[in-house]
Amino acid sequence: MALSAARCPADSLAAGGSLRSSAFLRPFPRSVLAARVAPPPSRNWSLAVVCKQEAGTAPVPSTKEAAPSTKVENGGLFGLSSEEFRDVISPDANERESTVSITVVGASGDLAKKKIFPALFALYYEDCLPKHFTIFGYARSKMTDAELRTMVSRTLTCRIDKRENCNEKMEQFLKRCFYHSGQYDSEDNFAELDKKLREHEAGRLSNRLFYLSIPPNIFIEVVKSASNSASSKNGWTRVIVEKPFGRDSDSSAALTNGLKQYLEEDQIFRIDHYLGKELVENLSILRFSNLVFEPLWSRQYIRNVQLIFSEDFGTEGRGGYFDSYGIIRDIMQNHLLQILALFAMETPVSLDAEDIRNEKVKVLRSMRPLQLEDVVVGQYKSHTKGGVKYPGYTDDKTVPSGSLTPTFAAAALFIDNARWDGVPFLMKAGKALHTKRAEIRVQFRHVPGNLYKRTFGTDLDRATNELVIRVQPDEAIYLKINNKIPGLGMRLDRSNLNLLYSSRYSKEIPDAYERLLLDAIEGERRLFIRSDELDAAWELFTPLLKELEEKKIAPELYPYGSRGPVGAHYLAAKYNVRWGDLSASETA
Repeated sequence: MALSAARCPADSLAAGGSLRSSAFLRPFPRSVLAARVAPPPSRNWSLAVVCKQEAGTAPVPSTKEAAPSTKVENGGLFGLSSEEFRDVISPDANERESTVSITVVGASGDLAKKKIFPALFALYYEDCLPKHFTIFGYARSKMTDAELRTMVSRTLTCRIDKRENCNEKMEQFLKRCFYHSGQYDSEDNFAELDKKLREHEAGRLSNRLFYLSIPPNIFIEVVKSASNSASSKNGWTRVIVEKPFGRDSDSSAALTNGLKQYLEEDQIFRIDHYLGKELVENLSILRFSNLVFEPLWSRQYIRNVQLIFSEDFGTEGRGGYFDSYGIIRDIMQNHLLQILALFAMETPVSLDAEDIRNEKVKVLRSMRPLQLEDVVVGQYKSHTKGGVKYPGYTDDKTVPSGSLTPTFAAAALFIDNARWDGVPFLMKAGKALHTKRAEIRVQFRHVPGNLYKRTFGTDLDRATNELVIRVQPDEAIYLKINNKIPGLGMRLDRSNLNLLYSSRYSKEIPDAYERLLLDAIEGERRLFIRSDELDAAWELFTPLLKELEEKKIAPELYPYGSRGPVGAHYLAAKYNVRWGDLSASETA
């Protein structure tokens, strides 16, 4: 590893981005790449640790290029003293090693146990974490280091390739895991955590990442305590915030303003794990690096776009949380809308995170606010199938009796710009449906004057080309084309040009949390949500959500394990669209 001194704020690489030459085309895994400290935004100074394998030895700019800021990226509200400043820019600083301290706040919760700790171990297993790192769990529960390690060890698994040193790697990883018990609103408890962190950092350049795996109503308390008592004094401090980011425009704005009392925007990493999924990250590559697709990516050739999310299970005892948000807030306003923005955006100026996020914001601001007549809501009811009775949503004891919270929603959205004018973007998301899937379906227009229309009869949809990007499960990209069936007659068939990832690539696809955690450590913000993105997203959905709640719109009931409410079909038919996942040729 090579260590460079603080980069000049005017340096083009310091404009809030990463030193990676290509954010979209990076290989995975990135061995030891995560040990680099990302360059700070223009108003801050920081050290940048650069991976030799990728970028070589970074030059050391002159310290006369610009005056330093009074704030380190990211050390919360802490400034640099003159002695600390001399340490940072002195030649001796080039010999200093850096360390990353990762604190999982809410370490005893399900998300931490099932996703965050396994993702961190997977990064360690693939040699993607820096040489010096420490992981601390923080929660109110009383627990020793040994008890934390026992809890974490139950959820750790190795990759499919099953290297011989799997158990050894687990033991080494667990030795880096520690625990500190404290209250979420106690600056004294976080000061005690800070003391432990400094002991493990042992005088190295300190970088700290806090993952808030806690309910949003205590985000601000934790951020205040951590910022005032446990921020890094000489490196960066970053905070990963889990959704939900509020319930509407007002609550989201209040949350953002509360966080920004103690953090800068570039310290806040709002995580949407769907943006870390392999096929979502591949979406821009598919479009912008393949000439065959980009010219077709507009209203001239695309008839409609469908974003579909379905789960084949209900709330299963967790309805209390779900009932306060519902399927629209839980899935559509974030996961599906973020995918839509990536799909529909114009070509960004560069692969820099800010350029990409700028284009996403333009899409969101060009969209019409949702109208009630363009939305169908549903709720699953009990159903008996194969002698097994499946409970309805309101049968869940954690759900209030008579709840009107939708477990299914379908919506038609429109983007009022030159590229997408008039093209319906149909969203559909639901629980307790017939299958589990998440996919993007692009249905192209009919071929003008099709010579073979008699072969298809009146059902021209059979002759329509369709691009399907299956995000999960069984990740795949396939294109439906019309093809002649071999033989003497003229019979046409609809066939798939299929890229099934499990057949094409032997390597296991990393979990979304692995990619996003690594990006946060590197300072790569492309897959995280900026505050103006969040504002634009809530502006689309808040009027609809208020109308649904004020008018007490009753959801259409649908049987557990069915294809959803009938109203969704009428909504699609209103715009001359047929849901692509419901055709006879589709398999569950």
